[in-house]
Amino acid sequence: MYMDYTYVLVLIGAVISMIASWNVQRTFKNYSNVANSQGFTSQDIAQRILNSAGIFDVRIERISGNLTDHYSPTEKVLRLSDSVYGQTSVAALGVAAHECGHAIQHKVGYTALKLRSISVPAANFGSMVSIPLIVAGLAMSWAGLAQLGVFLFCFVVFFQLITLPVEFNASSRALEILEKDSILVGGELQAAKKVLSAAAMTYVAALISSVLQLLRLILIAKGSRRR
Repeated sequence: MYMDYTYVLVLIGAVISMIASWNVQRTFKNYSNVANSQGFTSQDIAQRILNSAGIFDVRIERISGNLTDHYSPTEKVLRLSDSVYGQTSVAALGVAAHECGHAIQHKVGYTALKLRSISVPAANFGSMVSIPLIVAGLAMSWAGLAQLGVFLFCFVVFFQLITLPVEFNASSRALEILEKDSILVGGELQAAKKVLSAAAMTYVAALISSVLQLLRLILIAKGSRRR
């Protein structure tokens, strides 16, 4: 009976991602109970940050879900989730400021953000067709087809890689603004930093997971050449 031992790499990646996801949920929940001392709401701060950055054409909307917050550069909409919108916690303000960081990146033409946007179609295509191509290559004993699948999956890894500077930079911008404008002070700022650091680790976990998947696909493709 054939055992695919390379699947262990996928399981390792899944466990790492689960731990990172659990940690960000736990950290956000902990600091969701800590209100900022000045009584700001997340959308108030988001609007204030956008205006101070000279951004007046971005709407702020509410979106359902927990930590589904995101900035859409094509729509110029900053969406705050149910767990963030209207909240006064230091956790909510940190997340809202982070999304504003993406809007500022868009305004100033941050290079990594441009690269990530450009790589989205290739990453989606690679994610969709890489494994079917490898399976087809194995079935037909066509090593070149399997290698093409591996190559296309590299676009997925590149997307995860370029996402890191985008997310870390957005958090850095957010924390700098929160401190400079005295929106969060003392322990409040440190709490927001912990929330954003935990969130950043989910992207690190995603990169590790995709690299492990790439390694697995390389091993499978190499195995096909030996047959």
